[in-house]
Amino acid sequence: MAIDPRNPDASYLSFWRDHHMCTLTTPRPDGTPHVVAVGVTYDPEGGRARVITNKNSRKVANILAAGPEGARVAVCQVDKGRWATLEGVATIRTEAEVVADAVSRYAERYGRTPTPNPDRVVIEIALTRAMGRA
Repeated sequence: MAIDPRNPDASYLSFWRDHHMCTLTTPRPDGTPHVVAVGVTYDPEGGRARVITNKNSRKVANILAAGPEGARVAVCQVDKGRWATLEGVATIRTEAEVVADAVSRYAERYGRTPTPNPDRVVIEIALTRAMGRA
């Protein structure tokens, strides 16, 4: 079911507020999908989803390899018969205030503040599509 990523219904938004691990799918340079487990925060007002990660990760390398315009990616979460997917264009953000904001959002959703990491970056996804059954 198609959903406006900037104006989701209450049940869809609530599902993204609950504690669920997610997957992030990025394209490898050869075009094959790379799928990994991540924590995701969803900001419908800003039209963004965020993943915090290490700058040396494969997922970051895949996004950077796509060029300055970013990479088309998807994040997804599943809980029994409920599921939700967000799609968009991912770029890598390194600014200290952007990283701090993403860490704060992660702590709010997942109930714990990640250990400090000087190599932390943010995968910021400008959302273009949302779908699911929450």
